[in-house]
Amino acid sequence: MMENKPFRLGLVVGRFQTLHTGHEDMIRKAIALCDRVGLFVGSSQESGTFKNPFSYELRREMLNDVFGSNVCVYPLPDIGVGNNAKWGDYVLGQVAERFGRLPDLVVSGKEERRLDWFDSIAGNGISELYVPKSIEMSASQMRQFFAEDDFEKWKAYTNPKLWPRYRQLRQIALASQGNLETKSI
Repeated sequence: MMENKPFRLGLVVGRFQTLHTGHEDMIRKAIALCDRVGLFVGSSQESGTFKNPFSYELRREMLNDVFGSNVCVYPLPDIGVGNNAKWGDYVLGQVAERFGRLPDLVVSGKEERRLDWFDSIAGNGISELYVPKSIEMSASQMRQFFAEDDFEKWKAYTNPKLWPRYRQLRQIALASQGNLETKSI
């Protein structure tokens, strides 16, 4: 059901290793502005390392726990080209494959490495919204809370719908510490 929002299709790309309230704020802005929102989970083929401890399936479950039917979640495997316009064209191709069209809006944090993702011809005409950080937090810091077994700090930056997953997530994160070999799919 379309709600006549300013944009028909929004795109958010992230690794979500682990999902925190900064990610949530960005995704909620996309939901507010777009009839449909596609969440593309980057490095979806990676799991089992400290940088990428969680599988795509688990990340998809967490995103669905928090956002339900307000988003469509898809894997976005790495292709080894870095953060550049070629990567942006790959992302847009994945969106077109899943939705049958390009997005009208890309919502992201304003990070230097993302600034030229959609500079190619394929990206022309797509609006971009850079969302300033609503919190000073990173997924790396969130994973550190697991290492320190600091549930209270982790909880402060996590949607209550995910709190029951703490022990499971911590166990996975701890098992991944120091591991450089990914459990690629």
